[in-house]
Amino acid sequence: MIARVKHFSFYLCIWCLPGCLSGQTISQAVGTNNDVESHNMALVGYHDLQGRPAYQPEIIHQGNRWIAYVGLIGGKAFNDVSGKVESNGTIIVDVTDPRSPVTLAHIPGSENEANREGSGAQMNRVCAIKGKVYVLRSFGSSRHELWDVSTPDQPQFVVNVADDINSVHKNWWECDSGIAYIVAGDKDWRSRYTRIYDLSDPVHPRFIRNYGIPGQEHGSTIEPIPTDLHGPIVMGNRVYFGYGSSRDGIIQIVDREKLLGGNPEPTVSNLESPELGRYYLAPNYGAHTVFPVLGLEIADYNSSTEGSVRDFLIVPSEATRNQCHESRDAVLIVDITFPDKPMPVSSFQVSEAEGHYCQRGGRFGPHAVNESANPIYYKKIVFVSYFNAGVRAVDIRNPYQPVEVGYYIPATTAKTEPSCLEEGDVQHCKVAIQTNNVEVDDRGYIYIVDRVNTGMHILELTGAAKELTVN
Repeated sequence: MIARVKHFSFYLCIWCLPGCLSGQTISQAVGTNNDVESHNMALVGYHDLQGRPAYQPEIIHQGNRWIAYVGLIGGKAFNDVSGKVESNGTIIVDVTDPRSPVTLAHIPGSENEANREGSGAQMNRVCAIKGKVYVLRSFGSSRHELWDVSTPDQPQFVVNVADDINSVHKNWWECDSGIAYIVAGDKDWRSRYTRIYDLSDPVHPRFIRNYGIPGQEHGSTIEPIPTDLHGPIVMGNRVYFGYGSSRDGIIQIVDREKLLGGNPEPTVSNLESPELGRYYLAPNYGAHTVFPVLGLEIADYNSSTEGSVRDFLIVPSEATRNQCHESRDAVLIVDITFPDKPMPVSSFQVSEAEGHYCQRGGRFGPHAVNESANPIYYKKIVFVSYFNAGVRAVDIRNPYQPVEVGYYIPATTAKTEPSCLEEGDVQHCKVAIQTNNVEVDDRGYIYIVDRVNTGMHILELTGAAKELTVN
């Protein structure tokens, strides 16, 4: 039996998200979760990220240290290293001792005050190239840039990689080849697409080509216009693209060699040439992340005459509206053994009734999964960030029947910012955990970061869930 301890407090929401007090009525906030809830997961360490809202964590074994590079959503906060108030950007934390994380530096981000989601520096990837370590990060919605973080407490700006764009999102960087897949929007393409660069010499970026689904390119008359690209993941000779994070999702599987070596002119024929498969999700599902789990041997299929090894994608559809004012999202598991014919075979959801999550405030539903093919967890467990339901550990050894084996829902803190739902002139504001993204390191620690200023929690599996990782 799973033990849970809950405590709910009632109070008036007197501080809120930007705009919450601009002539609108504030409703009473209820259902705030002030206690940890967990099963087969335990807290190892915590860092408050200087009270900044976080998006993407990358954890790197750098020299003899472990360093977390955390991309941040827009806003401002006091940097206790520099002694200055700085626009949210990239916070660099030494997590060598996960029980005592230490702030090393904060690289300020964009100050686009008009758009919280368009400021900060939400997306980052880190690679060691030619004896140095670099972070490739977004800067608001206006550009992608490179920083030398070889000495992580003394980051140095290197170069702008793409600075004529108006929309960015989750890039990918191949550390072995230096090839970077940068998600961008601009005046010439009809929706967000991919710019591909060779960053093997980081000081001198070399543009390779633009890529997207036919209908995105400039001058196309194809309707409807394909949904914005959310982000790619590269594994082996395949590039897996996810379009539409929460609605009108598209999964695209592309031959990497043909993509990089093909004709870069963005004609329909040239865009279709490297494509191996494409799958359109239902209108109410998106493809926020397309995480490949390849060569998964399914024990129950060992007697099959057609083999027991198959390929899959883990595809969370992002919840985007507070207090469940939308259709319910899920994590889809898609069989891509035949890449030209992707087929969803199962899904994972957290039961709302289990924790009355819709009443807690903020978003309830999946956002992302870990993107590291860590051998401790790969082909066994994926971790799903689930907003006010924390992080969920899901056993995927039989991907046709995924099973939750653990979860951790952090407590709110004094810095946790209320999440507000607008209904006419009324703002319904509640303080709730919003676990935004999750990643793991090669030691097995799990890192979750919060969207509304609650910080970064470093976790480990316990009990039966941990036992799965040693088999």
